[in-house]
Amino acid sequence: MSARKLLILPGDGIGPEVMREVARVTAWLSRKRGITFDVSEDLVGGASLAEYGTPIREEVIQKAREADAVLFGSVGDPKWNNVGFDKRPELAILKLRQELGLFANLRPAKVFDALVDASTLKPEVVKGLDIMIVRESTGGIYFGDPRGIETLPNGEKRGINTEVYTTHEIERVGRIAFEMARKRQNSVCSVEKHNVMESGLLWKEVITDLHAREYSDVTLSHMLADNCAMQLVRNPRQFDVIVTGNLFGDVLSDLASMLTGSLGMLPSATLGAKHSDGRMPALYEPIHGSAPDIAGKGIANPIAQILSLAMLLRYSFDLETEATMIENAVSAVLATGLRTADIMSEGKARVGTDVMGEAIVRELDKLAD
Repeated sequence: MSARKLLILPGDGIGPEVMREVARVTAWLSRKRGITFDVSEDLVGGASLAEYGTPIREEVIQKAREADAVLFGSVGDPKWNNVGFDKRPELAILKLRQELGLFANLRPAKVFDALVDASTLKPEVVKGLDIMIVRESTGGIYFGDPRGIETLPNGEKRGINTEVYTTHEIERVGRIAFEMARKRQNSVCSVEKHNVMESGLLWKEVITDLHAREYSDVTLSHMLADNCAMQLVRNPRQFDVIVTGNLFGDVLSDLASMLTGSLGMLPSATLGAKHSDGRMPALYEPIHGSAPDIAGKGIANPIAQILSLAMLLRYSFDLETEATMIENAVSAVLATGLRTADIMSEGKARVGTDVMGEAIVRELDKLAD
C-alpha cells in the first residue's frame, strides 16, 4: 500500500515533546511492520499565533483536508489570555472540527490494571473500567446562534449562547455510538436533559426512533446528564458507550477521564462522514492540555499521544493488529513499574518523557518477535 498521508500538528506547550515520542513509534511501524507514512507538519495554536498572527491558517486547513488523518498535540498558553476572542489558540481545534465536518468525538476512559490505585476512587469501583463516550462535536451550544455579548438599555451586559440540534445531527452521532457498541458490550446510554431542555427532548426522541429502526439488537438506556455525572462516580462500570451532546460530552468525558487517574493517559478521536472515495476525515489528539508549566522539562507523559496514534491506526487505517500492539506495549511498560510524574506512586520508578517513549518501543520489539 502507498504511504498514508499524515498531518502532524504538535501545537503548544508539551505538544512537541510528546509528539517526538510518537515519531519513535511511527519509525518502529515502518521498520518492523512495513507501515509507512507520508508525514507533513505545521503550526497551530499559540505557535501559529506567534509566527503568523492567527491560531490556524487556511493552508493548514487545506493540508488537513488532503491528509488521510490528522494527529494533533495540544494548544494554549497563558501568554495568549489577553488576545481577542477570535485569536484564541483553542480556535485552531474548533476550526478544524468545523471545516472537516468532524462531528463525533470518541473519548475512551480505560483503567490499566497497573494503574488501578492511581484513581481517586476505590480500586474495586474502577478496576476493569472501559467506557467509550461519543460526544457530538460540531453542534450544540458551542456553535449555535444567536450568540454573543450585548449591552442592555440599562447598561448591563448579557451573554448569549444557544443550544441547537437537528434530527440529522443527532442521528449521525447516534449511529456512531450504536456501531461502536456492537463491537464492544452492545450497550448505549443516551444522555441529555429532556426534563428542562427542548433540545434534550428532541435528542431523546431521535435516539429512541433510530434505535427502534436500525439498532434494536443494542441495549439502549436514557439518563439525565446530572444523574450520569453522579453515576460515573458511584458505579462507572455500568456504562459501555455513552452518547451525548457537545456541552455535556465535554463535561462528562473530563469527569470520566479522572476515574483513570490521569489526563495524561487518555487519547481521543474525532471522526467525520466518509467521502465518496471511502476516505474519512479524522483527527486524533490526547485529551490533556498543553501544560505550559511543565513544557520543556522532559517530564510530560507521552502515553496519551501514543495511544492517540493507536486510535488513528484503528479507525483511519483499519490496522487493528498494530493498534492493539501499541496498547499492549503501554500496558506492559506500566506493569514494569515505570511512571511519569503525573502517575507516579510509591515504590515505582519515575522516568521522563523520552525514557517512557523508549520503553514502549522496547516492548513493541518484544511483541513483534
